[in-house]
Amino acid sequence: MPTSPAASSACSASDLTDPWLRGVAANPGAPAEVLLRLLDPAAGAARQLLCEERSLPDEVVDAVVAHPEFKVRRSLARNAHVAPADRGRLVEDPHVMVRATVAGGPRPRPRQQRPLPDDVLVTLLTAKDSGERELLRADEIRQELIASWQVTASFRYRMRRHEHPAVRRLATGVWNILTAEERQALLNDPDPDVRASAEYWVRAGDPAGMGAVFPGPGHYRWMVLNNYALSDAVLEEALADPEFRWSVAGNPHTPPYAVARLARDADPEVRERVAARADLDPAVWAELAEDPHERVRTRARIQPLPRTHAECRAVDHETGEGIHDCLCPILEPHTEPEPDWYRACAESGEVMLRLAAAKCPTLPPDLVARLAQDPHEEVRHRLASWHPLAPAETVLAAFVARPRQRPHLLMQSRLPRTGLSRLLDHEDPEVRALAAADPTLRQPPVGLLTDPDDRVRRAAAANPRFTGDALEALLHDPATAEGAAANPGLPAARLHALLDLASLPR
Repeated sequence: MPTSPAASSACSASDLTDPWLRGVAANPGAPAEVLLRLLDPAAGAARQLLCEERSLPDEVVDAVVAHPEFKVRRSLARNAHVAPADRGRLVEDPHVMVRATVAGGPRPRPRQQRPLPDDVLVTLLTAKDSGERELLRADEIRQELIASWQVTASFRYRMRRHEHPAVRRLATGVWNILTAEERQALLNDPDPDVRASAEYWVRAGDPAGMGAVFPGPGHYRWMVLNNYALSDAVLEEALADPEFRWSVAGNPHTPPYAVARLARDADPEVRERVAARADLDPAVWAELAEDPHERVRTRARIQPLPRTHAECRAVDHETGEGIHDCLCPILEPHTEPEPDWYRACAESGEVMLRLAAAKCPTLPPDLVARLAQDPHEEVRHRLASWHPLAPAETVLAAFVARPRQRPHLLMQSRLPRTGLSRLLDHEDPEVRALAAADPTLRQPPVGLLTDPDDRVRRAAAANPRFTGDALEALLHDPATAEGAAANPGLPAARLHALLDLASLPR
C-alpha cells in the first residue's frame, strides 16, 4: 500500500489526536455511545463538526439540547441535517444567541427550506424581552425569523384568526390571497398594530397613499416605484425619466395606458419587463411578440395570454427577472402556480417553461422521466437539484458538471454513492472524493491515498473496503488518520479506544 512521506517517521498518538477526533465525529457508523463522548470540551473542533455538520441519533440530539454550553446547543440550532422539530426544541433556550440561530435557520441555507413547526414559529413570534440586557432583542429575533424563509405563506394565511396579535399581523403579508371579508376583518382588528399593517397594504394600492409624492433618493424610492400604486403626477414623472421606466414597467399597479406606452419604449429591457406582465392587453402582447429585439419577443411568446402573476413570476426566475425583484422586498409572499400549469410547462417546446417545471417538486413521475431526458442540459440539472424523484444518474451528472451545486447535492439521498469506479481518476478532486468513498468498489482505492487533495485522501481512507491491518496503518498515518477514523467499518470498541488515546472521558 502506498504511504505518504509523513508515514515514514514515527508518529505519536498525541500527534494524531485531532484527526482521530474529527474522523470519529464524522463516522456514519459510530454508535450514539461513542458520539456522546465527543460532547466533552476536550473534543475541541470535533464537537462542533459533530453537532453542526451531520445527522445525529436521537440520544445525541437529546444530549445536545440539554448541554450546559450554549455554543454546543447553537451548533445544533444551525444544523441543516436535523429535522426542524429537533432544531425547534431550542426555541426557548436560555441563551439569546441559540434562540436567534433557531430563528435564522440552518446553515448553509437549504435550497428548499423546511419550515419550523407552527408552535415553534408562534413561540418566536410572541416572545418578549427578558428585561435583562441581552445581545439581541426579541423583535430583532423576529426579524431574523421573517428573513429566513421559514415562515411560509400558508402559515401566514392560517394565522389570520390567531389569538395573539403579533401572529395575526403576519396574515396581512399575504394580502393578495385574502378575501374581501378576511381583509376587512384585519382592518377592523382590535389590535392597533394589526390594523396599521392592514392599512399599509390598502395605502400601497391607493394612488393617494404612499405613492402620492415622488420619493427622494434611496432604497425607498425603488420600493415605491416597483410596488406602490402611483399618483398621476408621480407616474408621469417616472415615465419621463429613463432611469425609472424599468421600475414602473413591472409595477403591478401601473395602469393600462402607461403599460402601452412602456411597450414602445426605446429601451428593450423596459419592453421585456412589460412583456413579462400578467395583465397585458392582447393587442400589446401581440405587438411585443413581434418586437425587433429577440429577448422581448421570446418573453412575450413563451407565455401566451391569459396568464397569472404566479406563472409570470415562476418564468421570471428563469429569465433573470427574478434577480431584479430583490430590489423590492415588500412584495408579498406569492402562491405557486397550479399543478396543471407546471405539467403543461414540462411538455412545452420552450426551454424556459421546462426549466420552471423542473423546479416543481410535485411534478408526476412520467414528466420527471421526460425532463430527465431533456435535450437542454440545464433542464436536466435543474431537475436534479429540485425534484425528489430525479433519477440517480441525472443527479450524478449534475454533481459532476455543476460545482456550485455540490454542497446542496451532497445532502441529498438521491445522489448515488455506489457504482462510481469510472470517476476515480476524474480531474476534479471533489468528484474523485465522491468516487473514493464508494463502498462497492472492487478493490480498496489505494491509489487515492496519496492524492494531492486532502479531501480525496480522507474519502479514500474512510472507504469500508479498507479493513484489518491496512486500516490500522491508515489510522497511524497523519495523511489518512482522519479519514480512517471516519471509516464505518471500525467497530465501536476501536472507536472508543481512539477516544481513550485522545483522553476523552467515558
